[in-house]
Amino acid sequence: MKQSSLWQGAGGNTWVAAQALLDHMFQPIEDLLMQAIPSSTQSLLDVGCGTGATTLAAARRLGADRRCTGVDISGPMIAAARERAAQAHSSATFIEADAQRHAFEPASFDAVISRFGVMFFDDPVAAFSALRRATRDGGTLRCIVWRGPEDNPFMTTAERSAAALLPQLPARAPDEPGQFGFANPDRVQAMLEQGGWRDIAITPLDVGCSFPEQDLLHYITHMGPVGRLLQSADESTRQQVADVARAAFEPFVYGDRVRYTAALWDIHAGAR
Repeated sequence: MKQSSLWQGAGGNTWVAAQALLDHMFQPIEDLLMQAIPSSTQSLLDVGCGTGATTLAAARRLGADRRCTGVDISGPMIAAARERAAQAHSSATFIEADAQRHAFEPASFDAVISRFGVMFFDDPVAAFSALRRATRDGGTLRCIVWRGPEDNPFMTTAERSAAALLPQLPARAPDEPGQFGFANPDRVQAMLEQGGWRDIAITPLDVGCSFPEQDLLHYITHMGPVGRLLQSADESTRQQVADVARAAFEPFVYGDRVRYTAALWDIHAGAR
């Protein structure tokens, strides 16, 4: 599986290395997701939990007597999440598995959350069906995903600026698994309905994100499609891409901070 090989290898290792940067950048989104967790939640599943930031935050919010479980297909990220949980003496637990195929105990969770974790399923209907089976009647689903690339110029600046230098850059195809895989809200609505979810609401959400300017070059040369290609590029190409892309990001630089607006979909659904 393409997604499995990506996240078990270079993709997963890159996210682990950039954990602090990404947690900082996406902190406002984490905060919104945490505020939406029903206070009555006894057991929570965090889908595509990555290195565990949102699962650990949910465990802090709900308390040690509640059950918070993170699941992710990436071995490197789950290992990092478990290490973070141990260091924080957190009650959060983690499963290395494909949530689309994992045999969760039926009706074992009353809340399912995800921050950027559900767009990578190769069969989203099967995945949402599996998550519905794992959710008790009356439970909730809350996911935050990216809207389209045209709404998120920051997220495509590196590949647009580097296209001439990296002709092998893969084109983004609509609806394919990946960052913008859930850009079409009508498609997402249909997938959720087919997966057995009800009371579905998909609303636009714009969130201001930022991180230190000193981390921008690392972000450009390690993250996303450009970062993946640069890992095997020669030094001359790496330097050219870094220079061109860094200049293209200048509109997002404000003093010692990089700032941009994340254009997202806020997805709510119920299990009944």
